[in-house]
Amino acid sequence: FSLELKKQISCSLHLTNRTDQYIAFKVKTTSPKKYCVRPNNGIVAPRSTFDVLVTMQAQREAPPDMQCRDKFLVQSAVVSQDISPKDINGDMFTKESGNVVDEVKLQVVYAPPSKPTSVNEGSDQESLGSWSYQETTRELAEPETIPSDVSSLSTKIQQAMSES
Repeated sequence: FSLELKKQISCSLHLTNRTDQYIAFKVKTTSPKKYCVRPNNGIVAPRSTFDVLVTMQAQREAPPDMQCRDKFLVQSAVVSQDISPKDINGDMFTKESGNVVDEVKLQVVYAPPSKPTSVNEGSDQESLGSWSYQETTRELAEPETIPSDVSSLSTKIQQAMSES
């Protein structure tokens, strides 16, 4: 996130499904009061991209050394095409469900605010921050049974923020 004190910052997380199957996803955070994720779950159609808006609440002070311990967890699982987003529940993303669940942990990284864009440079997304992540851990349910195209959904989460 491009950290600007006393300002709410939003950015987009682009989820890309490169498979021929429907993929349900759920986004969790270690700091739910600090971040709003909309929608926090949904379905990514085959061969398509789905945008999730992540909004960080206004911060009163910068953390020491600009370090952030906040993380996001993106879980994904193959679902049938007749499932709707309202049918998504937490049980779909457990090992006990029998579903093959892929998980990617994303570490929040703060960046200093970028210079404002002048009107002549024409950006209608000046209020959006930049998104950086580091894949710190990857845990897969039953890794020997995960087809490579399913596990590719989470690994293909693009470092995706609209740039200021």
